[in-house]
Amino acid sequence: MYIPTFDDVIAAQQRIGPYIHRTPVLTSRFLNELTGAELFFKCENLQKAGAFKARGASNAVFGLSDAQAAHGVATHSSGNHGTCLSYAAGRRGIPCTVVMPRTAPQAKKDAVRGYGGRVVECEPSTSSREAVFAEVVAETGAEFVHPYNDARVIAGQATCSVELIGQVEGLEALVAPIGGGGMVSGTCLALSKLAPGIRIYAAEPEQADDACRSFKAGHIIADDAPETVADGLKVPLKELTWHFVRSHVTDILTVSEAEIVEAMKLIWKRMKIVAEPSSAVPLATILKNRGIFAGKRVGVIITGGNVDLDKLPWS
Repeated sequence: MYIPTFDDVIAAQQRIGPYIHRTPVLTSRFLNELTGAELFFKCENLQKAGAFKARGASNAVFGLSDAQAAHGVATHSSGNHGTCLSYAAGRRGIPCTVVMPRTAPQAKKDAVRGYGGRVVECEPSTSSREAVFAEVVAETGAEFVHPYNDARVIAGQATCSVELIGQVEGLEALVAPIGGGGMVSGTCLALSKLAPGIRIYAAEPEQADDACRSFKAGHIIADDAPETVADGLKVPLKELTWHFVRSHVTDILTVSEAEIVEAMKLIWKRMKIVAEPSSAVPLATILKNRGIFAGKRVGVIITGGNVDLDKLPWS
């Protein structure tokens, strides 16, 4: 297992520069007063393809040799990684196949196809996803770009936190959502090198809390098919992401479905930006744990904005 280093992050920054946005950081006086903290929202919902995963996907795709890229790329994804891999593959001019749960939001399936990717549906479980994906690779010979358990992907995701600490001085804590752990791992990789004093908190739905239980148990606990409105956070940790989580994360905090939806509404209403449910989990966590964050300068990563507008969780 190759563990990416900060040199890989620097290489990723240079490689993906032409293909991603340097996303803005927004603040809200209302949310600062509500939480008692100074919050700095890194808006990856405004990233190419609508999610931070454009970073890792672009790093993986543009790091391939011509021989590796000849048969295209493939992955399994609940939505955002598949969309972003399709985006990056399209920019390089190679095919992309994405195995997606049949229950994934239609907006995310449409987004994959919109960037030229091919969608192959599976049942909404990790076991089905991996079985169908094995068939796809056998058929196409495509290069597998894992959504998060991939050194190239983690190095790309790390560029988000590199940008953030260059945009905001004096951060004391950072909160990011956790599913498989790609963003959190990238955050750990970047901050352990550049700002080791910043405490890293992972935020997770109570109904998909395998990372929290893993963190407490000291080993990976994987749920096969959890149910949560935060559809991007249903997948379990893997060996590579677990390495970063257990080594650098301060704590993993969980929130209820109602708390996620309320935080999502607050972001839409007060910040005037579109954030998907998974992206609202960090704010929900801060609201629930005011005592931890009060009086601190806190980075909050809004990971994506790909929402099915016909199925909003409060409609």
